Amino acid sequence: MKTSHSFRNPIPTIDIIIEYKGGIVLIKRKNPPEGWALPGGFVDYGESLESAAVREAKEETGLDVHLIRQFHSYSDPGRDPRHHTITTVFIAKGAGKAVAGDDAKKISVFNLHNLPDQIAFDHRIIIDDYFTGRY
Repeated sequence: MKTSHSFRNPIPTIDIIIEYKGGIVLIKRKNPPEGWALPGGFVDYGESLESAAVREAKEETGLDVHLIRQFHSYSDPGRDPRHHTITTVFIAKGAGKAVAGDDAKKISVFNLHNLPDQIAFDHRIIIDDYFTGRY
């Protein structure tokens, strides 16, 4: 007997903590949810996590990145109000000129002491984990 099932699976994404000019790069989002965010996005079919991280960094920041290491994965079903996503976060070094592109309307470099108030998704948790050395 043949049965049909409909599966709903989390969507894989990547986010990148780009170390650049003494801080980390955040983008101000063009689209909802509003706020500042780590550069990142959806992994395309047939694409590795690493390739997606390099691609998204270039599209959103204009920077060439050298991936240092995988940082951590975050999977809380409520981390993105649009979908259930699982993100793999990378730490990278950025080179070149930072320019807001793709989904970014603004770009800036922040450190632990000057983070913006409105940070999208669960990126404040990720950034706190990075600065405190949690992972």
